[in-house]
Amino acid sequence: MKRWRTIAWALAVVILGTVAVVVAAVRRASPSVTAGGIRTVRVKRGDLEIIVRATGELRATHMETMTAPPIGGGSLEITRLLHTGTVVKKGDLVMEFDPTEQRFKLEQNRSELLQAEQEITKAKADADVIAAQDKVALLKARFDVRRAELDVQKNELVSTIDARKNDLALEQAKRVLAEVEQDVKSRNVSGQAAIALAEEKRNKARLAMDQAQDNIQKMRVAAPMDGLVALEKNERASGGMFWGGMTLPEYRQGDQVEAGATVGQVIDPKEMEVAAKVGELERNNIKEGQLVDIELDALPGETLHGTVKSLGGMNQRRFWEADTFAKFDIIIALSRKDARLRPGLTIQAVIHGEPQKQVLYLPRQAVILKESKRVVYVKNGSAFEPRELKILAETESRAAVEGIAAGTEVAMIDPTAARKLSPTAPEAPSGGGGLP
Repeated sequence: MKRWRTIAWALAVVILGTVAVVVAAVRRASPSVTAGGIRTVRVKRGDLEIIVRATGELRATHMETMTAPPIGGGSLEITRLLHTGTVVKKGDLVMEFDPTEQRFKLEQNRSELLQAEQEITKAKADADVIAAQDKVALLKARFDVRRAELDVQKNELVSTIDARKNDLALEQAKRVLAEVEQDVKSRNVSGQAAIALAEEKRNKARLAMDQAQDNIQKMRVAAPMDGLVALEKNERASGGMFWGGMTLPEYRQGDQVEAGATVGQVIDPKEMEVAAKVGELERNNIKEGQLVDIELDALPGETLHGTVKSLGGMNQRRFWEADTFAKFDIIIALSRKDARLRPGLTIQAVIHGEPQKQVLYLPRQAVILKESKRVVYVKNGSAFEPRELKILAETESRAAVEGIAAGTEVAMIDPTAARKLSPTAPEAPSGGGGLP
């Protein structure tokens, strides 16, 4: 019994010692709280793994756009449309628009063409009639001139008065002939102009009819290449208004589309890449060529791999988006092809940055932006002093820094802001510095 009692006491001592060690470790690892209620943490040295997480979607690198036909006259109605993901061959019918208006224009122009042809026939007939009448008038005028010339030749045999009458009659006949010839020329030009005007009207009607016929053909949009159909979001479904978290539907049969608007694409599913967005701080940790692990909601439990292909250099935030932080585009190239992948699938990307070896680090929350500077508040007695730091790298929770010693105790929040929010908090001693 004495032996068992000794063993029990020994076990109790070991357990109590272990608990004490664990509690001490937890206290060292956990942020402490000062008398003023401000949580603090100590700067540590060690290895910092740089990981950036991003959400994006798959998209094709090779695609051909399909648009509504560029036809004036208002919106077009979709009467037939294949769904996203449909496999098509080059030349297959993908979408069709209502051709009723164009068919009406075709019939209207055909009627105008027939009317113009009738006008041409009538104008030519009228010109022939006028030409025949003018021919008779010319013959009569020339005959009158010839007869007057013969009468003038008899002037030596007649009296002076009759001779004078013959001369006047000849002058009158020549004047009438000249007027008839001028009228004939004018009527001929007028007749040819009427025929040309009717022919121009016919050409215009024929051109409009050909255009309407061509527009009817354009109402049927075929696949420009082999691949999969991927439809665009219909922004008109919301009446042109957007707000954060809003989901727009794809185009579907019966929707109205503006002429020339993009309705969808035919994509090559064999060539895929990932398009994602990262924040401004995360972008500084990303470089081209870094390895990326990719998980898809559509393929649970599987991890694909890729590399960073390119980084956007401009902020892509839209004014209606709720997120006010800058976002930058990032393109990730997949390491291998997979026939199961489809454009639009949501992905979760884990980008492996360059690991930081034996660096000083502290929680990212403790690094505070103050007057365009990155600072920490170092505990000095019961006060906190601001100290500017150089940020080497950042993760979601930690920041690798320079300009501070390991073991330094810093505040987890801005102490000056905490005092402003808590009027009952005790004032720091005069020795504690703060940013002005």
